[in-house]
Amino acid sequence: MFKTALIISLFLVAATRAADESQAQTIRYRNEIQPDGSYSWEYGTSNGIDAQESGVGGVQAAGSVSYAAPDGTPIQLQYTADENGYRPTGAHLPTPPPIPDYILRALAYIEAHPFERIQLKK
Repeated sequence: MFKTALIISLFLVAATRAADESQAQTIRYRNEIQPDGSYSWEYGTSNGIDAQESGVGGVQAAGSVSYAAPDGTPIQLQYTADENGYRPTGAHLPTPPPIPDYILRALAYIEAHPFERIQLKK
């Protein structure tokens, strides 16, 4: 009996949460476009999603978005996009492994012993 009640309770909580997400409302919205091509926008929803961006169309943009992941972890992403590409930052993003010591030593050696072109006699 207890297992059945627990399973039904979990199902109802999951169904309620899914319904809440599908019924999210926009609670804040702003969108401004200027004649010079610059723009800014922002929005917020009732389920905790917030986003904003500003920039110059086709040239550069910077913004952020925050929301809760399905497991409840808060996600905060900041980004910049310009002539150097798209560069996101956030604690949730994967990071590359550290550079191995032997590679660091090889790079230090290469830097200390630059290539010298030898002139051949003709």
